[in-house]
Parts: sequence; C-alpha cells; structure tokens
Amino acid sequence: MASIVDVPKPRVNCSMLSQHINRPVCFVGRVEKVHPSGSAFTLTDGDGKTANIELNEPLEEELSGVVELLGMVSNKGVIMATTYTILREDKGITFDLELYNEALKVIHDFPQYYPFEMAASG
Repeated sequence: MASIVDVPKPRVNCSMLSQHINRPVCFVGRVEKVHPSGSAFTLTDGDGKTANIELNEPLEEELSGVVELLGMVSNKGVIMATTYTILREDKGITFDLELYNEALKVIHDFPQYYPFEMAASG
C-alpha cells in the first residue's frame, strides 16, 4: 500500500472534512491549542472553524503559528496526522489563511479546471 505522502490528497478546510472520511487530506491552519500530552492539537482554518488533530507519537518540538499537515480523516472528523510542516512566518510576512480559504473554495467549486483535485477527490 502506498504511503499517504505518495497518494493524491485534496486540500480541505473544516467544512470539507465530512466529505473526506477515511481518505487522505492536506489541511492548513493556525495552531490554537496543544494538548499537554503533545499527541493532539487543534487548528483553526480560514473560516475560523476548528479541526481536531491527533498524532501517533507526541510532538518533539513546540508547535505554533500556521501548520500544513497530511493525514487521514477519521469517522469522527478528526484528522489523524501522518506528517506536518510549520510554515514559518518570519521577516514580517504572515500567511493569509482567509485568502487561502478562498482559493480552496475556488478549487472545489470548479473541479473541471483543477484536474489534480478532481482525481484526488475521487
């Protein structure tokens, strides 16, 4: 079986999670809260909605700012993260989650123009 990193993954926000149960996704959000155990955290998307993230192993570093992660959506809508990347916001350049969210809506509203997303969605 192919690794989640090797298969096509649609980019989603919180409102799209229920459409991707048991499927790999790419999610970008701002870290809101990290569980004391380090094995779970929450991210807020560009709409201000919160996604729950769980990890197989506890974090080994401090997690803050904007994060992009790859994972599978569970039956409960929790993203079981396989890998994540902290998107650095240094040099005064901040990641515009609202604009990113608008781009996601365009990609999903017009799949005929984004064949990768169409193939990834199913």
